[in-house]
Amino acid sequence: MSWRDLYCGELRSDHIGTRVTVAGWVDTRRDHGGLVFIDLRDHTGKLQLVVNPERAAEAKDAAHELRNEFVIQAEGEVVARAPEAVNPNLPTGGVEIQVDALRILSRSTPLPFQLDEENVDETLRLRYRWLDMRRDKMQHNFRVQHTAIAGIRRRMDDLGFVDVWTPSMTRGTPEGARDFLVPVRLQPGKFFALAQSPQLFKQICMVGGIDRYYQIATCWRDEDLRADRQFEFRQLDLEMAFVEREDVLEVMEQAVVAAFEAVGREPPLRPFERIGFDEAVAKYGNDRPDRRFGLEIQDATALTRDSEFGVFKNAPTVRYIVVPKAFSRAELGRLEDLAKEWGAKGLAYIVVDESGEARSPIAKFLSEQELAAFSADPGSTILFGAGDEAAVARVLGLLRLHLGRELGLIDTERDDFHWVLDFPLFEQDEETRQWTFLHHPFTAPMPGQETWDESNPVGVRGQHYDLIWNGWELGSGSIRIHDVGLQERVFRTMGLSDEEAQSKFGFLLEALAMGAPPHGGFAMGIERFVAQLAGEPDIRQVVAFPKVSSGADPLTGAPTPMPNEVLRELGITAIAPESSSSR
Repeated sequence: MSWRDLYCGELRSDHIGTRVTVAGWVDTRRDHGGLVFIDLRDHTGKLQLVVNPERAAEAKDAAHELRNEFVIQAEGEVVARAPEAVNPNLPTGGVEIQVDALRILSRSTPLPFQLDEENVDETLRLRYRWLDMRRDKMQHNFRVQHTAIAGIRRRMDDLGFVDVWTPSMTRGTPEGARDFLVPVRLQPGKFFALAQSPQLFKQICMVGGIDRYYQIATCWRDEDLRADRQFEFRQLDLEMAFVEREDVLEVMEQAVVAAFEAVGREPPLRPFERIGFDEAVAKYGNDRPDRRFGLEIQDATALTRDSEFGVFKNAPTVRYIVVPKAFSRAELGRLEDLAKEWGAKGLAYIVVDESGEARSPIAKFLSEQELAAFSADPGSTILFGAGDEAAVARVLGLLRLHLGRELGLIDTERDDFHWVLDFPLFEQDEETRQWTFLHHPFTAPMPGQETWDESNPVGVRGQHYDLIWNGWELGSGSIRIHDVGLQERVFRTMGLSDEEAQSKFGFLLEALAMGAPPHGGFAMGIERFVAQLAGEPDIRQVVAFPKVSSGADPLTGAPTPMPNEVLRELGITAIAPESSSSR
């Protein structure tokens, strides 16, 4: 038995006069008294079935039972539609099937939402994901994802990379997020960690002589969920031996171009622009800038050293953005509230009205030189940030993004790929004041910076690079440390004693001590990349079965409690959370 001869979206005028069997879901049914019209749908598109009782009485009886999302099979003759009935919006709109036999294969209960319904609650969509997946947009997204990954794989093969599978269950290592832990029944009290990335395994592949490694790796990180983050995700993971930074960037750019070409989109021009970390933070307020609009941050620190406005004079950093709108007092109040949420103490401003007159509570404290430097076109507002450099960058960067969206300044037709380079190797934890890694502890310092004050490594730069697309960080990479002594120095700077480093990373140190080649690599988030490629605002739209922000899975109801006997067998005890009334 053959369920179908061709897909719904494949029917064309070439098939006129032939008999075909088709199968799919009922998209709509229209009963016009005598004739019944059925739009049949599968992942390729829709076609029209016509049930005429004079031609097929039994088929008409079955047609009257149909409801949306019933699964049916139909057999009949392909005919041309009447000229007035042609639907130019459908590839199959010039033909229809005159049905001779109609069979209901599967019925559907009443639907919690219609597939063409707008603004359906996302949790409801995820609870009934099997319905949501039938929508054209979701079908498109999953197929874009498949095609893009296939294109990347072909390019990696062409470039001589070897697909090596690495373990998901491993030893917990500090990589910037909490680990998901897996208890081991055979060794009570001991746990595997689900790999946050294959980082150490791919480095060991280089020590093992693989030379060019890659995989589409599944990773797990216990982090708060957001638009570009899920507990589990995939990444294009690669590592190369005997390379410099530019060699790695070249391969990644080729992989991006291959994905664009595979899905039929014009690829971005290469080479991608390179900008430094300091420039990114100074101009855009963060290290993953969206450069599809202006509002670049400008510096006024030197200008305001002798200012009569104390907030500026006493601040270590003063910066500003010029916004092409003269804000009202109410609008400025709302912006100040946002700035305070992001850590500012206030929001100084100068409004230049349509006549060119500047008005501001701080204008009387500013010199003519300052006012001249802060001049702007009529109908503009200058917004200031004053304080420590990191806080000013954060607040103005967030204001810039907020206003870019609110004022429609972002060029959504533009694709902006660029690399951010020359990151600091270390950063200081704000709470503990302990030095830690900015990327991960296996990133090599810039050539010539291999020695530093281990108690105060300010100014040491790492060979770390991020790939940014329209303000989304697609992934990160670096040239790695291949000298065991240098790796031990990084661990000591992070506050790890030699004994602690040996306990946590002994296997890596041992591998580096047995002939490790210079090597580097990269990891690009597949879901982040595909979401951008598909034009989606978050990665949940390209993940088949995602979690919601609470960490729950609406489809299965996970996570769930486990019976005590199961926990006892694993050697663990669940501690019930305190109720709010007992706190």
